[in-house]
Amino acid sequence: MSMAGNLRPGSSFRDPSGFLFTRGGVLYRQVNRSYRAAYDQLMESGLYRELVDAGEMIPHEAVNVAPAERSLAALVVRPDPLDFVSYPYEWSFTQLKDAAGLTLAIQKRALARGLSLKDASAYNIQFHQGRPLLIDSLSFEPWKEGEPWVAYRQFCQHFVAPLALMAHVDVRLGLLLRLYIDGLPLDLASRLLPWRTRLRPGLLTHVHLHAASQRRFAGTAPASRTSARMSRNAILGLIDSLESTVRGLAWSPGGTEWAAYDQSHNYTPGALEQKRRLVRGYLQRIRPSMTWDLGANVGSFSRLAAEAGSTTIAFDLDPSAVDVHYRRCRVEGEKRVLPLLLDLTNPSPAQGWNHRERMSLAERGPADAVMALALVHHLAIANNVPLPLLAETLAGYGGSLIVEFVPKKDSQVQRLMASRQDIFPGYTLEGFEQAFRQTHKIRASERIEGSERILFWMERR
Repeated sequence: MSMAGNLRPGSSFRDPSGFLFTRGGVLYRQVNRSYRAAYDQLMESGLYRELVDAGEMIPHEAVNVAPAERSLAALVVRPDPLDFVSYPYEWSFTQLKDAAGLTLAIQKRALARGLSLKDASAYNIQFHQGRPLLIDSLSFEPWKEGEPWVAYRQFCQHFVAPLALMAHVDVRLGLLLRLYIDGLPLDLASRLLPWRTRLRPGLLTHVHLHAASQRRFAGTAPASRTSARMSRNAILGLIDSLESTVRGLAWSPGGTEWAAYDQSHNYTPGALEQKRRLVRGYLQRIRPSMTWDLGANVGSFSRLAAEAGSTTIAFDLDPSAVDVHYRRCRVEGEKRVLPLLLDLTNPSPAQGWNHRERMSLAERGPADAVMALALVHHLAIANNVPLPLLAETLAGYGGSLIVEFVPKKDSQVQRLMASRQDIFPGYTLEGFEQAFRQTHKIRASERIEGSERILFWMERR
């Protein structure tokens, strides 16, 4: 069958077991004949049902749909849709750590059923309705006594190495996963980590000695690298060691003003309550299914969108704020809000092979509604983004817009301009409205009491 009428996600070419494709706006997964026996064992062993019932794997169902490539196909399944696709370089420290823990827990369950994860890519995990889930039903293979865990190296590159760098050097080094989409090279991680990490048995084994082993066996045949036999107990011991290593990696959010923004903003209690009332009212009129909260900080207003019934992606630049927000969501069982790390001046690009393996931020939109609260002045003043370009970008991200204008007289803007020349003559209320009227229709606006800040509700033209 021709691929005409089918859209195949760019990353699917890597797996000979099958691939994802979309038809008529619905996502399907083709299972190839080469993987049929392993797929049948996954389903018949009870592992699939166990993982789905435990909330650790996305459900799917076999469907009577024509495959995208009939010459290869065994069957087609339709996975439950995800609210939003995110990537490991957009996750906070705790999110990456939770994804690592889930991967190891699934490997333990698989071994008990006679199967094993044949890959341990962080990209096989997605955060859905408040928790990490495995989304790749083609990740399993039958395990035979004596075989090592073939995904061990990948797990170390995708999870152990970046988590170690985030915990022991700088949390921002998690962004290296954006550069190395196949996982962080262990030799690089070993060189970047402080010498004292060699005194930690887990990091010594899984990063430093592992990197040395890779160098020693570089260029040798695969058989010579994997000839050592491992019993089931030996693999379980390896998993226990990895779990202990990951569990022992800690990082505490803090060190930035924004992580404590709930206590450090300059709103009076009355003004803050009025702002909440206005945002809640606008959301009730918009009734979005999907909301992007840009500059969400610790998610105070993201929760309002979630309360209005909207799945809400809460983006922020600050890794502390994102981690605090995610921990709150996890403790409170919040299912509608997904905190993610994002620099709006340099958003996640389309990348990978032919720029198609990972979608850009814009490709994952548009949302029904965008919130940009106390954000415009940071982009326009601190980052020199002209208001017309900002309006154009926000229009591309969503149909409805709830945006706050913070004038130059505001203390927060004064702080941004304290050490620089005022080169922003167009940053006025009139300039703001003129720029945004080119891309949006202003539906409502109201001044926030006790300030000159104005909250707008706009619709994209």
